[in-house]
Amino acid sequence: MDVDPDGGLHGDYKLKLNSYDLGVDIELADAIQRLRFEHPEVGAVVLGSMKERVFCAGANISMLAGAPHPLKVNFCKFTNETRNGIEEATAESGQRYLAAINGTAAGGGYELALATDYIMLIDDGSASVALPEVPLLAVLPGTGGLTRLVDKRFVRRDRADVFCTIEEGIKGSRAVEWKLIDELVPGSTFNERVADRAAEFANASLRPAEATGVTLTPLNRMFGENGVDYSSVAVTIDRDARTAEILIKGPTDSAPADPEGAVSAGADWWVLRLARELDDAILHLRVNELEIGTWIIRTEGDLDAVLDHDRFLHEHAGHWFVNEVMLFWRRVLKRLDVTSRTIVVLIEPGSCFGGTLAELGLASDRTYMFLGTTEDDDRLAVLALTDSSRGVLPMSNGLSRLATRFWGDEEGLRAAEDAIGVRLDADAAMEAGLVTEIYDDIDWDDELRIILEERTSFSPDCLTAMEANLRFPGPETLETKIFGRLTAWQNWVFQRPSASGETGALRRYGTGLRPEYDKRRV
Repeated sequence: MDVDPDGGLHGDYKLKLNSYDLGVDIELADAIQRLRFEHPEVGAVVLGSMKERVFCAGANISMLAGAPHPLKVNFCKFTNETRNGIEEATAESGQRYLAAINGTAAGGGYELALATDYIMLIDDGSASVALPEVPLLAVLPGTGGLTRLVDKRFVRRDRADVFCTIEEGIKGSRAVEWKLIDELVPGSTFNERVADRAAEFANASLRPAEATGVTLTPLNRMFGENGVDYSSVAVTIDRDARTAEILIKGPTDSAPADPEGAVSAGADWWVLRLARELDDAILHLRVNELEIGTWIIRTEGDLDAVLDHDRFLHEHAGHWFVNEVMLFWRRVLKRLDVTSRTIVVLIEPGSCFGGTLAELGLASDRTYMFLGTTEDDDRLAVLALTDSSRGVLPMSNGLSRLATRFWGDEEGLRAAEDAIGVRLDADAAMEAGLVTEIYDDIDWDDELRIILEERTSFSPDCLTAMEANLRFPGPETLETKIFGRLTAWQNWVFQRPSASGETGALRRYGTGLRPEYDKRRV
């Protein structure tokens, strides 16, 4: 990291000491993505700093103090997703991440290191790791620090409590003893030891060193006043209704003949191109269209062609590039899972909800399917589950979306899994418990209008909380704790006067004035 102090995304603040804002994290996410797709020869990644005696000072405090609340929350959510991407690259792609801490790693800087698989700290008498948000800023470590301390690094609970309440952090042998880092290295041999450790990790990686990478070319997109058009996705916003329709267009060509054909198609291969465009559309709506509370997802295209590409993904799952594309879809769907918008999927005649695209229906809050035909169209709406629904695209709770949908209902889960490989009409999909409701031509428009108008009338805050609670039944994992428990608390803490009020810690940080806290425990 070598963050330009004048490179802030918005506002009047300086990104000193490798502190970061959303713009910096967008660059980091892009770099991680490109390492996975464009550099199959890379088996180890070292996260380091080009600034002397400073690794990373974490999220920029002036940015947090001045940012409106939705930007704070979206910033934390995106940075969490980026750190989860680092961990997935290590676990699933064979790119093992190592943090080389050459100085101070504070707050989000240490949280960035926590996302790696191995942490090395220079032993120079002053370098330290710290999570000082509670004593300094009256907020929580917002990108998984609390959870990773105890759930990933197995730091003892009482030690974690002490660590999170001291401003200066911990350094030296104590950091090793407390499991805050993996290795303490003398300054005279730091760079050499980091290089040796990275080489050790790279040599153990199964990444194909001789493979040709795939360049992630710029997205083809056009922004309008009320939407965005991509090659395979079209977003149309109805500002009066506060809804956005996301139309996904199926492939116009068949799947590649072999993995090398997929590599040759590169970023233009429909499966990858669609994943990138849908990911971009989700992020655009999430960050820039805050009042558009309901997303309606539709598809159109040749279901056979969609299933052909889906079959290809599973037949060649062992190929590094095909695997990366499937892992990318996993991340896109997880991003949809944790997005604070109502997700409604409409399965209609001419739609192509099959394979990976069928997961969109399982990810939605409600799914409605058209029953029968119309006077002008004799096609039936069809839903087609494949092996993509068997667990290769798990949610943050570690379960497939089918297993999550039928949590505690083994009979229902078996019936739904029996439907895999079968093209289901509306009655069959309803019988299998895969859709919320089915409506015929007479009721379709009126029922949907009533449903969407009712949704818009509810409190957005209540809907966000309700949806987040309902989407993740079953076991709790590091990810669900971060996105559910931690993010919910951080969301609340950010709004409290102790943090964000005129005399709060965020606003008084660096002024020499002590913050004033509301002393009531509530």
